[in-house]
This record gives sequence, structure tokens and C-alpha cells, in this order.
Amino acid sequence: MAHAHAHNHHDHGHAYGHGHGHGHHHAPADFGRAFLIGIVLNTGFVLLEASAGLIYGSMALIADAGHNLSDVLALALAWIASIAARQPASGRFTYGYKSSTILAALANALLLAVAIGAILFETLHRMANPTEPQGLTMAAVAGVGIAINGFTAWLFMKDQGDLNIRGAYLHMAADALVSLGVVLAGLAIFATGWAWVDPAVSLVILAVIAWGTWGLARDSVAMGLLAAPAGIALDEVKRHLASFEGVAAVHDLHVWPMSTTEVALTAHLVMPGRPASDSFLREVAASLEARFGVHHATLQIETGEAPCAHPCGADC
Repeated sequence: MAHAHAHNHHDHGHAYGHGHGHGHHHAPADFGRAFLIGIVLNTGFVLLEASAGLIYGSMALIADAGHNLSDVLALALAWIASIAARQPASGRFTYGYKSSTILAALANALLLAVAIGAILFETLHRMANPTEPQGLTMAAVAGVGIAINGFTAWLFMKDQGDLNIRGAYLHMAADALVSLGVVLAGLAIFATGWAWVDPAVSLVILAVIAWGTWGLARDSVAMGLLAAPAGIALDEVKRHLASFEGVAAVHDLHVWPMSTTEVALTAHLVMPGRPASDSFLREVAASLEARFGVHHATLQIETGEAPCAHPCGADC
């Protein structure tokens, strides 16, 4: 369960005071064991699948092995980032290392892009020089992949409220479906002898990887640029803040991701007839977390007696 609390910091004696409202989650569930099991199982499967693909001439297996290797790296980076995100703030890192999860997402997107290029090159080469793979071997090896990816996805099912964990779950579940495609391709080759099915399935797998990579890269770059999360409409947030009794105007509203799971907000509230109070700040912070998922809200209260008399006043 998440909770929100607020701190009314000092009034400076100026025409406005500063109030900070912070909503925090309890510590997320520790998925260290799940990450470790997933990494070990998928590393073993990558070695098995890549070896089988090279020995039996299946580009679909090699493509799927490349995809699973990227999953191993993704799980490792996500694990490292989740550990870093738990570290307390210190020194220059006043927010701690929460944004390391954003860097991990961007690094995963780059790794996937490299894997796509390497597998595509080899697939096109194999299409120009086709060899008939052993369909039953393809199906058997990919069947192991369904079991491993499905089990790994199950390890991350219990906390879908954490977007990082949900992403790991969806990624592994999608991999199980990709392995299912390789199984069907192997059975089709065994039944028909059509060698072109193998590189064709490899291209389909690459398309699936590319689609996921594009979404991951787009979202991680947007987060790195501190864009407001896609699910939060700034106009709605502004109207929500302005709806509180005593708030005459809202300006200098900023919403940005602190990590892949936490959102921060700052805003100036003009309140000519009502001074800020701890209870008011707690109420606003709790409402922002409940309605918009904002975990860290910092609110500056102004009396409106000296409009635009501060450095941030350009948009008053």
C-alpha cells in the first residue's frame, strides 16, 4: 500500500512561502531471487539454442537465441538498476540513484538494436544461401524456451503495480510466444521440407524485437529528457490543483519521471486569502498520488501580493 505525507517547510518572510508534499511507496518487493533464477535459466538456454542453431543450420533458433541473450542483459541491467534505486540519497545525488532505471532502459534499447543488426545480416546471408534445418530439432529446442520463458514470466507475476516488474513479466511472456513461433516453424519444415520457412520466421522474430525496441527506446529517451509521463495530462493536473479552495491560480507546473516507477511534481499555487497549512499540503499531496500517481509533490504557496516578482514569473 502507498501512503502520502506532507511537510510544511519554513516561511521565509517573503511574499510567498515554500511547502513540500511528498507521497512515498513502501519498499517494493525484493525480486533479487527472481532476477537471479531468470538470468541463470535464460543464460543456459541461450547457449543451448545458439549451439543448436549453428549445428543444425537454423537461423530462427539463432535469432531467438539473440533475442534471449538481450533478455539476459535486460534482466541483469534491471536488477542492477533496482538495487541502485534502493540506495539512499547522499552527497550530490540528492534523489539517490532512482534514475538509474531510466539509464538501464536506454542501455537495453541500444543492446537490442545491436542484436537486431547482427541477426538481420546473418538472416539475409542465409536467405541467399539456404540450407534445410532439422525441423524437429528446432521444435524441441524452442519448446524448452517456452518452458523457461514461461517460468521466468511467472516469477514476476506477483507485483504488477511496479512498472519495472511488469515490464520484465511482459518481456518474458512475449519471448515464450516467440519460441512458440519457432516450434510451429520447425514442425512446418518437418512436414513440408520448405527451407524458406526458417529465415522467414527469423524475420518475423526480428520484427517483434524491433517493435519492442522502438517502444523501449522512445519511452526511455522521453524519460531521460524529463518529459511528463504519457499517462498524465498536465492540463488536468493544473485544473485539479486549481479546484482546491483558496487557490486562485496555478503556474510553473512541472511533472517529470524520477525513475521508471516514480513521478515528481512542482507547482506554484497563488492563494491570496488562505495561508498554507500542513493539513492542506497533506491533502493536496495525497490527492495527487491517488489521482495521478505523483509520488513526490513540491508546492510553493504565494499570496499574490507581488505578482511576477520572482525569477519563475515569466508565465504568470
